[in-house]
Amino acid sequence: MHFSPANITALIVAASFAGGLNIYATVLTLGVLARTHWVALPPGLSGIGETWVMVTCAVLFSIELFADKIPGFDMVWNGLQTVVRIPVAGLIAYHASSQLSPQMQLLATAMGAGIALMSHSSKTLVRAAVTPSPEPISNIALSSAEDVLAVGITWFATHHPLVAATMAVCLLMVAFLAARALVRAIRRPLNKIFGSERDKIAGTEQRPGV
Repeated sequence: MHFSPANITALIVAASFAGGLNIYATVLTLGVLARTHWVALPPGLSGIGETWVMVTCAVLFSIELFADKIPGFDMVWNGLQTVVRIPVAGLIAYHASSQLSPQMQLLATAMGAGIALMSHSSKTLVRAAVTPSPEPISNIALSSAEDVLAVGITWFATHHPLVAATMAVCLLMVAFLAARALVRAIRRPLNKIFGSERDKIAGTEQRPGV
């Protein structure tokens, strides 16, 4: 891959999106590609193929592979991962952009963390809507799709960064719209419930004055 500013930016966009879904799968995929010399990564990411990094991510990915598919516990797990996915995505962006100017490197770091935050938040909102489902199949299918997408987008970003970045942006927009629709769908019945309760309270307060 030619390490032009455009390609580095595209790699950061795609990898950060994948990191928001599953940071361990993202780092492990980059590590395997770097370790096997299947693809050249930006010089700043040379350490991502070190043994301790890959082993740590492989262990944590194995844990997430099961923890993220248990209804109810997956919400706790994703909540805890907020303090991992976003900072690590920012760290990857920082090292990936080491060839750029210091100002651009800081901007790339902020962009990477921001994209990971949006991806992670959208995933959590969608998962919150699916988790209450009485059958576990939908939860397992959604989690498996996220794992495959994280690995696929990361691999694609190292071969076709601009295409992968475009896919990531489109998926982010779809995820945002889906999360927004879910929030509205959840708020409607809640507004009806709490709205009727407010009406009852207002009615009882007005009676003594009649």
